[in-house]
Amino acid sequence: MSRTTTATTTAATTPAIGRSDLRTKRRTPTRISPARIAAWTVLVLALAATLFPFYWMVRTALTPAGDLYTDSAGLVPDHPTLVNFLRVLGLTSQEEAVAAGGSGAQVDFLRYLLNSVVYSGLIATFQTLFCAMAGYAFARLRFPGRDAVFGILIAALMVPPIFTLLPNFVLVKNLGWLGTFAGMVAPSILMTPFAVFFLRQFFLSIPREVEEAAVLDGVGAWGVFWRVVLPMSRGPLITIGLTTTVWAWKDYLWPLLTGRDEETRLLTVALGIFQQQSPNTNPDWTGLMAGSTLSVLPVLLLLLLVGRRLVESLNFTGIK
Repeated sequence: MSRTTTATTTAATTPAIGRSDLRTKRRTPTRISPARIAAWTVLVLALAATLFPFYWMVRTALTPAGDLYTDSAGLVPDHPTLVNFLRVLGLTSQEEAVAAGGSGAQVDFLRYLLNSVVYSGLIATFQTLFCAMAGYAFARLRFPGRDAVFGILIAALMVPPIFTLLPNFVLVKNLGWLGTFAGMVAPSILMTPFAVFFLRQFFLSIPREVEEAAVLDGVGAWGVFWRVVLPMSRGPLITIGLTTTVWAWKDYLWPLLTGRDEETRLLTVALGIFQQQSPNTNPDWTGLMAGSTLSVLPVLLLLLLVGRRLVESLNFTGIK
């Protein structure tokens, strides 16, 4: 009886001891190693180096033109003002703008902002759609020369965009599309090699059983793409759409060549022209920085709205 009681007691206390050890392990604080400290230090420094130019742009925009050179050492302006934003938005008279240190140049900010929204929206929407269609075709469809065509498409990644600038310009000019949104978006509206490659890799990770089940239910190939594959690809599609929007929003050289007219002028081009209208001996840096700050806000707001989905999509899988 004694041995049986001892064995029973030991068996009963063993799980308790295991639970106690588990709790002790859980309560043990994580050791901060020198490598972890070094990694966090590098990340913080890299983040500061990335954000500091944006901060200095905002700081310059809030600085009066008269204090730009005398008040250039502090991180915060001595006499912050919003007059630079007001005159860029056209909310001040020309006399007030000149008195505030401006050159008297005007920027139809809202009009150019709308042009940039239209330009970026068209490219992001259609490019994402067409790249998704091409990526799915390369991932699932079988046709002669598929791998060769895909190899040529990937090889296009090594061609610098400046090499295609002149041929695209000549083509748009011959079509009579200079100064129109059609000519501005034509070279970028279809697809880009990186987006096709990115989406193809994701479509390959989707289990074929999901598509085969849809086919057994009577869904055709087009229906499988629209009703099954695309809803499962929201993360990658948002990623491509967001990166394409940011790229199109900050584009300058191509819109400068093909869209200098008032009706199609983008915000980036308008800010460049605004700077050219100021005297070379006394550039209107405060007005330019105010306009640049306002031009960044729409993209920043977009990143805040969908940035979380973008981060989640970096670790996507085919199905959950």
